[in-house]
Amino acid sequence: IARALVVPPHRSGGQAQFVAAPRLEAATDRLGDLLDWCRRHLDQPIAVPDLATRAGLSPRQLTRRFVRLTGLPPQQWLHAERVRTAQELLETSDAPIEEIAARCGMGTATTLRRHFRATVGVTPTAYRETFARTKR
Repeated sequence: IARALVVPPHRSGGQAQFVAAPRLEAATDRLGDLLDWCRRHLDQPIAVPDLATRAGLSPRQLTRRFVRLTGLPPQQWLHAERVRTAQELLETSDAPIEEIAARCGMGTATTLRRHFRATVGVTPTAYRETFARTKR
């Protein structure tokens, strides 16, 4: 119990403490519906022109409204959501990295490893091992 309640400020190797980033709650307009749709379809290729058509906006209008709502352009937001989804799957499942990569839209395990490490700072395996230790 103490291990679960006491969290060190740094992990081994100088690695910073992980803090779960809150998900942006969906707005009440059609862009909020679009964000929800994107989260449900992260495993599929999603392009800005397709999102704009789905939202009934031009790609330029979509990008402006997207940045205003989320703080990120659509493709960067999608990338962040895919990495966040991979984090959740690594924490909550024993699925192989290849399956997680497919489910979060990264395609291959190699692509997931590269993007995950660049975004989170550790490999997916190291991330999973860190959280597996804290849950015991």
